[in-house]
Amino acid sequence: MILERKRPPSDHVVLPVFYHVDPSHVRKQTESIGKAFARHQKSQSPEKVKGWRKALAEVADLAGMVLQNQADGYESKFIKKIVKVIGDKLSRTLLSVEPKLIGIQFQVERINLWLQDGSSDVGILLVYGMSGVGKTTIAKHVYNSNFRSFKGSSFIENIKERADRPNGLVQIQMQLLYDILIGRKVKIQTVGEGIIKIESAISSRKVLLVLDDVDHMDQLDAVLKMKDRFYPGSKILITTRRERLLRAHQVTKVYKVETLNYNESLELFSWHAFGQDRPKENYMEHSKMVVQHSVGLPLALKVLGSSLSGKSMDVWESALEKLKVIPNDDHDQKLFLHIACFLIGRDKNYIVRILDGCDFYTIVGIENLVDRCLVTIDGYNKVQMHDLIRDMGREIVRHESEESGKRSRLWRHKDSFEVLREKNGTRTIQGLALDMHMHLANRPINTNETVLETNAFERMRNLQLLHLSHVRLHGCYADFPTRLRWLCWLQFPLDSIHVDLPFKCLIVLEMQHSSLRQVWKGTKFLPSLKILDVSHSHSLIEIMDFTLCPSLEELILVDCTSLIDVHESIGNLERLVYLNTKDCKNLRMLPKNMCMLKSLEKLILTGCSNLKEFPVEMMKKMVSLKVFEIDGIPISELWPERSSTILSSFPCSLLELSLMGCNLSDDDFCRDLSSLSSLRKLKLAENPICSLPGFIKGLRRLDKLSFKGCNRLESLVGLPKVRQRMSIAGCISLRKIIPLSPEPWSATYRVDDNWNLVEWEYLYKLEPIDRVDVEMIKLLGLCNLESMPAIRMNSQLFSHPKVSHVQVRLSLSLSLSLISCI
Repeated sequence: MILERKRPPSDHVVLPVFYHVDPSHVRKQTESIGKAFARHQKSQSPEKVKGWRKALAEVADLAGMVLQNQADGYESKFIKKIVKVIGDKLSRTLLSVEPKLIGIQFQVERINLWLQDGSSDVGILLVYGMSGVGKTTIAKHVYNSNFRSFKGSSFIENIKERADRPNGLVQIQMQLLYDILIGRKVKIQTVGEGIIKIESAISSRKVLLVLDDVDHMDQLDAVLKMKDRFYPGSKILITTRRERLLRAHQVTKVYKVETLNYNESLELFSWHAFGQDRPKENYMEHSKMVVQHSVGLPLALKVLGSSLSGKSMDVWESALEKLKVIPNDDHDQKLFLHIACFLIGRDKNYIVRILDGCDFYTIVGIENLVDRCLVTIDGYNKVQMHDLIRDMGREIVRHESEESGKRSRLWRHKDSFEVLREKNGTRTIQGLALDMHMHLANRPINTNETVLETNAFERMRNLQLLHLSHVRLHGCYADFPTRLRWLCWLQFPLDSIHVDLPFKCLIVLEMQHSSLRQVWKGTKFLPSLKILDVSHSHSLIEIMDFTLCPSLEELILVDCTSLIDVHESIGNLERLVYLNTKDCKNLRMLPKNMCMLKSLEKLILTGCSNLKEFPVEMMKKMVSLKVFEIDGIPISELWPERSSTILSSFPCSLLELSLMGCNLSDDDFCRDLSSLSSLRKLKLAENPICSLPGFIKGLRRLDKLSFKGCNRLESLVGLPKVRQRMSIAGCISLRKIIPLSPEPWSATYRVDDNWNLVEWEYLYKLEPIDRVDVEMIKLLGLCNLESMPAIRMNSQLFSHPKVSHVQVRLSLSLSLSLISCI
């Protein structure tokens, strides 16, 4: 009867205790046990006695505890040991899961069969599928059904998220050891140390290990690098969104979790919305509409069902209105699907430029998507989307056709590669992404297979968005799709772009990390091009004639280290708003007609350390310039004859100015710079200045001010009010700060390691101990200074709600200085 409770579905744990009994006597039924069976055979049926014999033989083979020592006191210790073992086993509790296995019962049973096959091999099962499809739920049910059959077990959830935290991999290793060793804590300092300790733990016992939501090999290496050391019969189950996370020879079995069918979806939704297996009668039609929106994703069904549970019909109808964008084939749905498949994480304005050219009303459309909680705009103006929402959108596209070449968008590298290799693309395709490095990851590389033909795109007449990375194409480009709006081709392999590429409609061209030496050979008119980005193209020596792209708004040349000059026609770009030549270390000159860039708002020259000519005297004509960054350029060397008046040449429209590491001294600043009174952000970090530049006193609108790393700075007298943040970290010579106003409370001052700061007027002042009243010294308990240890004190001055903590170090010696609040 006990052994029956050990088997499914009960799955109880059986712990045999051999109390003054040899387990071999139980197994073979000899000695006193044999005599007892001889008596029972006379009074019981043969079938019953046979069952008893079989049961005892099975019990004897179970891992148990044996008492054979007759010494005094040993029996008491043995009983305590039994209690501890049972307590440890009870500590391996079940994971919390929903009791109803709607749509996943069959999948759980299939994995259980694999786990319970009795094999002594170390097995690895990869369970993959999109976010929200139920991978974790399945893994939890499988774990609960099987962990008691193993000597040790561990279920580690959310590995992707946890691994990104500080010391995340070590924390994962520590949990694994704690679980497998049943509550024994093991300290680990490094991942390498953890690998050694895990190897020791898993080599002596059969374990069940579940690693949930893994997305990178580093995460697996931290716990599976010693795979060959696992005890025979151990099983490892991995859930992931990446089908090719492991190479084929590294896994025993791969299992894909599919979305639910319509009936399963309706049942799961109903349990969460109504607490029963079908919708209430008057909510039937609304429920069906919600289920259609959820495209079979269990997580979406649960979230929507729970959010609508107990709500009125008005709330249901409002929710359905917000969801209408997803299933309906309208403007906002197409916009949503483009973002979900290709443009997540891109700047909002960047997306607007691309998709406006695809006949979208993008600004209004994005606002609609934000209103429906389908996308968000982060603090950096990036368009973001929850993984679940993204995968819902991609699932809609996947359901368009069983054939990849007949879907509107191809974002999976495997699908894109197969369509291009087989040349079976169609007019339906509007967007395609292919990263050959991602596609070939963990696969043997066939050199012939990696080169594709240009005519593979010939039938994709409606292709608008194309994202390629590490892709090589052979052939003629004359028949390339003519409706391309966005071409992002990272690691472009050629030294120039084919002149026969049909780019009449192209709006954005990105060629980062390319092998380009020149953008085009000959001439190529690009009337619609708004953004050109050839950053990190280290071989680029020549930029095209800009009269061929009159609509250009953004030119990005970051880290083009072979570029010496910029074509003089740049002055003709009437719409250019952004120019970035950061780290173009060999750039020698910028054309004088740059002053004609009347629309330019942001100019970045940071790191152009060899710049010899720059039309600074013409900068005042850049009437729209708001942001100017010239970090790392020694201004006094660039314009030695007029370095003291250089700032007066900057346009009055500036809101942000960065002069970090420009070798500026006090003499390089003129006293009156009222023309820069609109500045909101000023960075003077890492300059050899000694005192506050006089012109700063007139800057009454500053939000941020930085002197970080100005190690010669001694005083800031006349400091204006800074609204958000002022950084003086690393200003090791700074002694005195005297603000213009007695209440600069709204700023957050960073005084990291500024222990030499002795006076901050209106806040505190440090004075020599001999100037402090004797009675005050006694009250403070500072009479016997020489015997007192060093003190570091955190003090909140004035208890003003907007005053941050200021760290003050008191060196308690005969030359002690004491805080004296004024």
